Amino acid sequence: MTGQPAGGAAVKALPVARSEDRPLVPALMFIALVVAAVASLGTPLITSVATSFHVSLGSAQWTLTAALLSGAVATPVLGRLGAGPHRRATILATLAVVVAGSALTVLPLPFAWLLAGRAAQGVGLGLTALMMGVARDHLPEERSAAVIALISVVSIIGAGVGYPLAALLAEFGGVRAAYGLGLVVTAAALLTAWRSMPDAPEGRSAHVDVAGAVVLAAALFLVLFLAGERNLWSRHLAVAAGLAVVAVVLLCVWAVIELRSTTPLVDVRAVRHPAVAGANLAMFVGGIGMYLLLTLITRYAQTPHGAGYGFGLTTFVAGLVLIPFSVLGFVAGKLTPRVRTRIADPLLLAGSAVVVGGGFALFAAARSDLAELFAAMGVLGFGVGGFSAAMPGVILAVTPRSETSSAMSFNYVVRSVGYSLGSAVGGLILAAGPGDLFPDDSAYTTAALVGIGAMAITTLTSLALARRRSSETNS
Repeated sequence: MTGQPAGGAAVKALPVARSEDRPLVPALMFIALVVAAVASLGTPLITSVATSFHVSLGSAQWTLTAALLSGAVATPVLGRLGAGPHRRATILATLAVVVAGSALTVLPLPFAWLLAGRAAQGVGLGLTALMMGVARDHLPEERSAAVIALISVVSIIGAGVGYPLAALLAEFGGVRAAYGLGLVVTAAALLTAWRSMPDAPEGRSAHVDVAGAVVLAAALFLVLFLAGERNLWSRHLAVAAGLAVVAVVLLCVWAVIELRSTTPLVDVRAVRHPAVAGANLAMFVGGIGMYLLLTLITRYAQTPHGAGYGFGLTTFVAGLVLIPFSVLGFVAGKLTPRVRTRIADPLLLAGSAVVVGGGFALFAAARSDLAELFAAMGVLGFGVGGFSAAMPGVILAVTPRSETSSAMSFNYVVRSVGYSLGSAVGGLILAAGPGDLFPDDSAYTTAALVGIGAMAITTLTSLALARRRSSETNS
């Protein structure tokens, strides 16, 4: 009986949703794009921040880490709130926090306030899963699947949109001008949400597991801290290993808390479903590989000619290398819903992982010309776009409509951790390779081979998911 009110509300909402389809879908896409682009603003501005605020590069790196950390922590909390009756209020309040954080990054305040602003901006990353929940509740089923796939893709390619724009503004107007872009677009996103976000269906309830949220926040802090502090692994291995053990213990404690809670932050039992667990494993390993290649290409492009390789591109020009990534990622996102009618989602995951592996192979074999870097980045974008578009279908196929935001929020936490580790793995491999100021060219080949291995694991995991779904269908 408890499911009837929600189901009834959803059915009643559909005719209304059809009339609201046109204004709602662009709003969902715009908000997902804005929060992803704004969170990625820290990447091209690290050097400029270090120079402008007279801090070390390690300290400036926290303008990116702070956003990733707050986003990873906020995502499951917002996912749970988004599953309840106050989803619209949650979306508006979150965007208000992002706007306030954006204002802090623009105002002439000390470095600590910039970090606080970046952390507030990162909270917006948790809205992606809520946008999927809105689409699933308020759009016709056949329409919602395609929109959810595109929201997933847009949340990825947002970095490719924000990177060159932020770098261009920083080059001509300084750091404050670049962050000013974030203030303008987040304010526009808040206005868009206020005008277009519908209320959640009736009959929903959601409570936040505070204890689980605190333990998860501590665990994720350690994971992202260890992923960002590469020097800690090279100079103080025992300390880094000890902190890694603490992080694992905290994650185990969090899982126990969630299993015992009557109102868990994340339904761990649902996460243990073979389809969901397999999808999250593929997302984790695939995320490591995808971000590893993104890191390798952008770093290689900016390496000065004096290193014996590289192109010595400025931050802005290097950001343009991301254009093929964004364009082909969006193309793959548009194509995937059409292909899904013939090919199962797990097989699409496997095929996309193979495409990303092909990007690694291309980078390993040919990178002496800038056009080859553009080609590798385009292949990566197409693979990432297809992978991101297919992922929600795998998880939501076994997820109740009311749990859409919560289930996808956990997947995005997994993705964030995978991306952070991918960046760290790239840095560690390049640092361990021969070379003093810059790593030897061969270190990039080694890193590419590691990436091929990661995508091979992702492919096999996805094929196992496809085999399981096929056996369940036949039985």
